[in-house]
Amino acid sequence: MLTKGINFVNFKIKKNTSLVKKNLISILKSKNEVLNSLSRNYKNNFTKKILYNYRKKKDYRIIGMGGSSLGTQTIYDFLKHKIKKNFVFVDNLQANTVKSKKKYTNLIVSKSGNTIETIVNANIFIKKKEKNIFITENKNSYLLSLAKKLKSDIIDHNNYIGGRYSVLSEVGMLPAELMGLKSSNFRQLNNLIKNKKFINSLISNVSSTLYFINKKKFNSVIINYDKKSENLFNWYQQLIAESLGKKKKGLLPIISNMPKDNHSTMQLYLDGFKNNFFTFFYVGEKNSE
Repeated sequence: MLTKGINFVNFKIKKNTSLVKKNLISILKSKNEVLNSLSRNYKNNFTKKILYNYRKKKDYRIIGMGGSSLGTQTIYDFLKHKIKKNFVFVDNLQANTVKSKKKYTNLIVSKSGNTIETIVNANIFIKKKEKNIFITENKNSYLLSLAKKLKSDIIDHNNYIGGRYSVLSEVGMLPAELMGLKSSNFRQLNNLIKNKKFINSLISNVSSTLYFINKKKFNSVIINYDKKSENLFNWYQQLIAESLGKKKKGLLPIISNMPKDNHSTMQLYLDGFKNNFFTFFYVGEKNSE
């Protein structure tokens, strides 16, 4: 199943599609725990009791870096019109913290439990008498020790799911449930792999990307005309850079927010070095002014 209104227009270059298709089928048939987290077979590591205990809370603060926060921010941005609760994201080091009289429920997320920026922010933002949920691996770490000291709820972050792939595990789905959304509605892998249009687009675009890499075009520039999708592409940027940036190889994902960048970087795109390839992203909204 694909969301209505989403249209894929493939790159016109089609090279090595048979090789990509073969590898994709091999991956889908493998017993891959990350892929399992994208399907309805995945079992959440949090209970209904946790959701019940926090169901009446209105203000939440997510403290985490990279994959511990970006996917959840994307969900919140896209579905904010359906969500009646307030979520604040602390995903950087802010020199000047804004003091608030609100009592937040804090979700502190770090796979390792030792992410230095998350530790710093947890110590800055967590106040006495606030409720805290920690999502981290079940191993000795600073944040696990802090969670036990504060007598907070602790949700196990499975060690076989890397942070950047964790949005459909507890990392993203516990916040989604607290937003009033159903985690089962997000896990659509089984439907997606049955959709020929989606699979063909995936194969075509991956094949084209390989073609560009072989032609030494290493900069993947996203030309983004949708303000609401900025966090989606920040997350995409991490997925691409961390996953492919290995052994002196990879792609540099560049997010170019339009139309602002028409008046800053466009000259370079048009008449500068030629190691870029471009993906255009825009939306049509009925209610847009």
